[in-house]
Order: sequence, then C-alpha cells, then structure tokens
Amino acid sequence: MSGSHQSTLIQILSDTGLLAGTLWLSVYLSGYPWSDKYSIAALGGVLLYYLLAEMNGLYMRSANLSWELQQIAWSWLWVVLVFLLLAFVTKAEYSRQVILTWFVLAPLAVGLWRWCFRAFLRQVFGSSRIAIAGAGDLGKRLAQIIESHQGLSIISFYDDKRVEDSIEVRGNLETLIQDAKNGQMDCIYIALPMSAEKRIKALLSDLTDTAVVVYMIPDLFIFDLLHSRWQNIAGLPIISIYGSPLDGIGGLLKRLEDLIMSLFILLVMAIPMCIIGLGVKLTSPGPILFRQQRYGLAGQKIWLWKFCTSTPFGQFLRRTSLDKLPQFINVLLGQMSIVGPRPHSIWFNQQFRQRTPKYMLRHLVKPGITGWAEVNGFGGETKLTQIKTHIAYDLYYIENWSLWLDIKIVILTILKGCFLTIGNFYGKKK
Repeated sequence: MSGSHQSTLIQILSDTGLLAGTLWLSVYLSGYPWSDKYSIAALGGVLLYYLLAEMNGLYMRSANLSWELQQIAWSWLWVVLVFLLLAFVTKAEYSRQVILTWFVLAPLAVGLWRWCFRAFLRQVFGSSRIAIAGAGDLGKRLAQIIESHQGLSIISFYDDKRVEDSIEVRGNLETLIQDAKNGQMDCIYIALPMSAEKRIKALLSDLTDTAVVVYMIPDLFIFDLLHSRWQNIAGLPIISIYGSPLDGIGGLLKRLEDLIMSLFILLVMAIPMCIIGLGVKLTSPGPILFRQQRYGLAGQKIWLWKFCTSTPFGQFLRRTSLDKLPQFINVLLGQMSIVGPRPHSIWFNQQFRQRTPKYMLRHLVKPGITGWAEVNGFGGETKLTQIKTHIAYDLYYIENWSLWLDIKIVILTILKGCFLTIGNFYGKKK
C-alpha cells in the first residue's frame, strides 16, 4: 500500500475509533448500560461521517488546520441533523444526556487529534531545513506535498536553468553544493528531470563531501500514470505505472458497497422485476431473459443478463434502462460492480482497442451497470472521437475512485433515468 493510502487509512481508522469511543465514553459517564441501539448509532454515525468527510476533502491532507476544523464541525453537524431526524421518525429512545454528550465530545476529540498530530510532526520535523534541487514542475509539486503533508517549509530552490519568476531560486547547483558544505541545510531533495542524468550524477558525487541527507525524487511526469503507487518486493522498491485503486482496502470497501446496494435494490425491485418479466412474456414469444458475452475484470469473458427487448415493450425497457435490472445478479456473483466502466461488446472491444490508446485499461476494474461516462452523456458511441472521450471518462473514474464518487454516480443515474422517463411520457402525449 502506498504512503498516501496508508495515511488515509490511518485517518479513517482514527476517526472511527474516536467517534465510536466518545459514544462509549458518553454512555459510561452517564451511567447507562451499553445496548444494541448504541451500537447501531455508532455504526451509522461513523459511516455517515466518513461519507461526508470524504466528500468535503478531509482525507486529502491540508496545511490549513482551521479549514480542517471547520470541515470536521460541518460534517459532524450533518451527522447530528440526520441522527435527530431518524430518531424522530423511528421513535427511537436514546438518553438525551448520552446523545448530547456524544454530539459535543466527538468533534472535539477528532479536532484535538488532528491538532496533536500536527504538533507532533512539527516537533519531529520542524527544525529540518529543506532545499530542493530543481525548480521545475516536479520541484514545485514536491514543495507543495512537503508543506501540505508535513507542515514543513522549503528554505530554497536551486537550479541551473531559468525558471518562472514566481519561483524564487537561491542559486545554481554549484551554489547548492557550497551552501550544503557550509551547513545551511539539513536535507536536499533532488527533483531534476530524468533527462538531466549527467547533472544528477555530478551533483550526487559532489554531495558526498557534505553531511547533508539527500533524497532522490524520480521524475514520473514523463509517463502518463494511472493510479501509480510504490511497492516493495524483498526490499526492492518498484512503482506500478498502471494500477487499480481497488487493491487492498479499496477492493474490500467496493465489494461491500456492491453487496449491500445490490441486495437492497433486488429486494426493492423484486416485484417490479416480476411484473416486467410478465410483460416481456406476454409481448414476446421468446424467453424473458437473454445473456450477452462481455469482457470483465482483467479482460476475462463474462455473461451479462438482460430482459429481452425485441418488442415495443422492450424498447421502453431499453430507454429507461430497466432491461439492465437482472445485471444486479451479476453484481452479487462478483462479475460486475454497480458503478464502473460499462462493458462493451466483444466486437466493439476488438474494433477499438487498437485504435484507441489505453482502451483496455478500463478493464483494471470490474465493469459497471452505470458509470462516469454514462452520466456525462457518453454511451453507445460509434465515432472514434467520441470513443476517446468515453475512455477518458472511464480512466478518470479509475484514477479518482472513491465511495462518494460511486454514490454521486448512482444518484445522477437515478435522476437522469427519472428525467428521461418523464420526457418520454410527455413527448408521447404531445
């Protein structure tokens, strides 16, 4: 797991422990026994807070502590409002003393933890004087990461080449070597492009005559990366160029999301699906369901189920996407996800995989019933320019996957389907 993924996981686990722990403490201080209703409150509060915190960017580190505290308060306020609404609707009986104590303690604990963690980083790293060799794109991005992720300050940039006026460069690489020998810095990050191999070797050689800690940052901007991350095999560091966000904890969360949502949808839609099946049978002499072969995860072939749509009733099912309802069974079987790149036909893959760069990278994740490209108006394209845009949306989804993005796509799909159904209804009346 990459460093950024580890940090995010630590933040999520910390928030989970603090939110559940403060509820337990509230119950204990109030003298009430712990019961199942408090377990449900803890689980619901943690899940809702996680979704809101992710949506508000709290798991993307920021150098601005006051902004983080505001987002913590805002996210928790919505948890409180939803909890009170559900308690009122369901007539659930909770101790007012317990809940009020929890509502106050939880955000204070999360905010205090973030403040203490930053104070710890300043204590450990605060005295470090950092210099960056290279004031190009890599150097500027590195400076932003160091300042935002660790709250440290860059004392200076050094570069032989002329750079933008917005970047203050202390001197060239010769000046860097001299300043390092004079003890003006504690560590140096070399952020020069890979094309500067000779300069990098010479700089590393000269820096052996100093007592400064030196770090080498590989220039990966020359590659078009897709969810890249560092890994370690028997002590050998490697980097994945084309990776999936659904390895490890991400894959577990995605699978839980698919199981919970697909079970819920199948239960809710069980009767409508039976009615649709009856409608298909009464309007068509053929079978109710048919299957199509598609490419799934890692390019493996899978069978997708759909309602037959060879009659006018079937055309209505296609327009409203109701013909895809049996594919929630594919989701339960683990062959598909609710959200992901839509599976294209075998013929379609064969036609466009050679003509469209990175086409097959969409198979790094499971195909979905709906996707980011579909809610943005791309689906069933035949022109090459449209296909390239479609693939760009699919790759954006893979690179930026999160539970909140999945929920957003599901909501947009439902809204789009409702508007389409209403539009078709009024269009026929006219």
